[in-house]
Amino acid sequence: MTFQIGEKVVYPNQGVATIENISSRSFGAQLERFYLLRLSCSSMTVMVPFSNVTSIGLRKVARANEISRILQYFGSCDCHCTSDWKNRFKENTDKMLSGSLSQAAEVLKTLLRLQADKPLSFREKKMLERARHMLITEIAISKRIPENEALALIQRSLEKAGLALPPMVAAASA
Repeated sequence: MTFQIGEKVVYPNQGVATIENISSRSFGAQLERFYLLRLSCSSMTVMVPFSNVTSIGLRKVARANEISRILQYFGSCDCHCTSDWKNRFKENTDKMLSGSLSQAAEVLKTLLRLQADKPLSFREKKMLERARHMLITEIAISKRIPENEALALIQRSLEKAGLALPPMVAAASA
């Protein structure tokens, strides 16, 4: 998969980034090409070798049909939650690292369902905020709408399943 300078992409577990530059570096006799990404959530830059794009999970921003599927999923009663904290946290971490928007949606919905029954651990609250941020920013970019409108779309969909997003925590991207 190739990207162009200025293109918006999704960096797993971090969210939307912009391709700022494409450069080459020599490592001994081998020349490696890199994408220089600027993460939207923190303005941090990341260099991703062309050879690692697939293994890292760097991908294009979701299209409208995938966004529609995500919003339908939020409105459904379908939700699986592992009861053991350690197993659940590992599963959710793996889903977030996959870079898949649908898996981030699963994490968000699972944690919201769990939060309705009992308080989340600190680490799960942080994961919920990260999933929330990733979904809001990607939906906003994909649909070309402001983030507050993307948030409203998610909230309306979740309400159909009897769920609600908690108020945003100030240091969500930390």
